[in-house]
This record gives sequence, structure tokens and C-alpha cells, in this order.
Amino acid sequence: VPLMAETTFCIAASYEAKAYGVKTGTRVDEAKKMCPGLMLVQARHDVYVKYHHEIVEAVESCVPVHAVVSIDEMACKLTGSQQNVEKAKSLAVHIKQTIKEKVGSTLRCSIGLATNRFLAKVASDMQKPDGLTVIEQSDLPGILYKLKTSDFPGIGRRMEKRLIEHEILTSKQLLNCSVADMRKIWGGVVGERFWHLLRGEDLEGLETHRRTVGHSHVLPPNQRTKDGAFGVAQKLIHKAATRLRRMNYWCSSLSLYMKFMNRAKWETHINFVECQDTLTLLEAFQKMWTSFPKSGKPLAVGVTLYNLVPDSLHAFALFDEDKRTGLAKAMDKLNAKYGKTAVHFGGMTGRAAPTRIAFTNIPEIEDFEFDE
Repeated sequence: VPLMAETTFCIAASYEAKAYGVKTGTRVDEAKKMCPGLMLVQARHDVYVKYHHEIVEAVESCVPVHAVVSIDEMACKLTGSQQNVEKAKSLAVHIKQTIKEKVGSTLRCSIGLATNRFLAKVASDMQKPDGLTVIEQSDLPGILYKLKTSDFPGIGRRMEKRLIEHEILTSKQLLNCSVADMRKIWGGVVGERFWHLLRGEDLEGLETHRRTVGHSHVLPPNQRTKDGAFGVAQKLIHKAATRLRRMNYWCSSLSLYMKFMNRAKWETHINFVECQDTLTLLEAFQKMWTSFPKSGKPLAVGVTLYNLVPDSLHAFALFDEDKRTGLAKAMDKLNAKYGKTAVHFGGMTGRAAPTRIAFTNIPEIEDFEFDE
């Protein structure tokens, strides 16, 4: 759990807890009812990040890591003779053993082998906690029939509901859909991509474009006030802006999300000229904050930067952009050299929003220095 409170949520569950129905996103008070005697452990994100980097290094010693997908998932692209199934399986066994020897003897991992990253992910989930599953081209599509549609990455509750509305109840029915059917169900090219991925085609060459950068945080009990939420939101904006510059992106919109103890929600957004500096984003945030609801005890806060464009597509503006962006990048350099709190805007120190591991963002070890 992120913190010891009845109103927070489980962020990971053991296999024993999962047997009782506890999963990521289950509220702690509900999880305790589902699983009597449930033991809670407060997350230690700095420790997990340390182990993450050690695991990546261990895998790298066996085969180059093509992409780090999340804190506990990575993809490796096999080339040449490595694509021979028996050699690939031997390499997978070697990776498992290397992780145990170099990182921790109790660490287990599941590995999937397939003709594209999508199906390799599916294969890795088919046998846990210490599996090795191969999906060859000749196995398709039959090997996928036994899976639920929700077992495929990208099919969550909303997408599953949409499939049901189109009378797609099984994986076999999904795999029998035409390209046109898939485009219609997904409402565009994503469905077409899904069709090709399910058939083992490798679409890795297609360029992707990042759409959003964001952070969210469940407030600890002593910060569930308007002032507490304000301080946390400021720090989340600082973190998001730092990531934005690190990725060489610019944004032109900011959204602010708040959830309250009474389950009420508040969300607002603002548009501005493309920027990537923290000061401009904080000024926009302060304008948004004037519409903060007068009643309600805040429980969680989130900020999202969107309408992103990379450096190569950024349209340069006039006025103070160069000065502000230069200031922000100078601060980044100083903080990278002397520590995350060497130079910062007032009110951003302390543990207002400690660094967390997100599904799309794995912090560096140094990121935790800002929390001290």
C-alpha cells in the first residue's frame, strides 16, 4: 500500500491475497473484508527502483534490453540465431538464472517468447510465477482461443464492455473479426493494429508519439486539507515539468484532478502557449486553484500535462520563453549535479508528494533525493 490508511488502495497483491479477490486498485478497507487477516506492507519505492535497475543490468548481461516497459517488465528483441526457438528458450533460462545469481536468489520471473512484443507479453502472463511460454507463428490463432479477451494488453473494463456491445464474448470471436470489424469496434486505426498484432506481425517500426505526462498522489491523513493538497499539487507539477524537459517535449495544456473523502470529484484544465518551464506551469496552476471547491476534504490529487509536442515540432514563441526555459534547464543541471533540492521553488521541500513508481514512469535512484 502507498501509506497506512483505510482509505488508500492496494498497489500490489500477493498470489495468496489474489486468491481472495484482492487486486491492484482495491480499497484497503474492502480488501480487509475480502481477506481476513490481510497483512499490509507500506511501499518502499526507493528499494524497488534499486532492484529494478539491478535486474535490468542482469538481463543486459545476457541480451540487450530493447525497451523497459514498467518497473517489473522489459522487452528484448532477439536477432539472428537467437530467433531459433531452442536457442531462445536456452537464453530465457539463462536470464532467469542470472537474475537469481546477480540480484536475488528468491526472485522469479516469467518470460514469453513470440514473433512480436504484444504476443510475448501475452505469453509471459500465461504461466506464472516462474513460467516460460513460447507462441510460434504456427500456434496462431488456436493457442489464444483459451484466453479471455481481458487477457490481452489494452483490453480493460471499458474495452471489454464495448466488445460485449458488439457481441464479442470470447477470444475466438475476436480473432474471427475482420480488419474492418476491428477498426469499427476500436473506432479507428488502433483496431487495425490490434488485428495485425494478434496474428504475430511485428509493428515495432512504427513511430509513436507521447501524448501526456502526469503524476498523482493519495494524500496522507495529515495533508487532507486545502493547503496540503495545494502543496502536493505544486510538487507534482514540478516533477511533471522536470520529466517533460528530460523527454524533450513541450505542452500547451494542464489538467488538475481532485478526489474527495466523500467520493466527490473535481477536475479543471487550462490552455496556454506551448512551454516546458516550471514557472509558467505554476502560474497556470494558481489560476486554476481559484476555482477549488469550498467544501469537501481532499483525498487524492493528480496533474496531467497534455497536448505534447517534441522539440522538433515546437513552434517558438516570443516574450519570455527563452529566459524561462533557460532558467528551468539551468535548474535541472544544478539539481542533477548537486541533488534534487539544490535549486527549487519555495514551498516544494519536504515530503509533500514522495516519489512513487508509476506504470509509465520509473524514477531514477536520484529522484528520491528530492523527498529527503
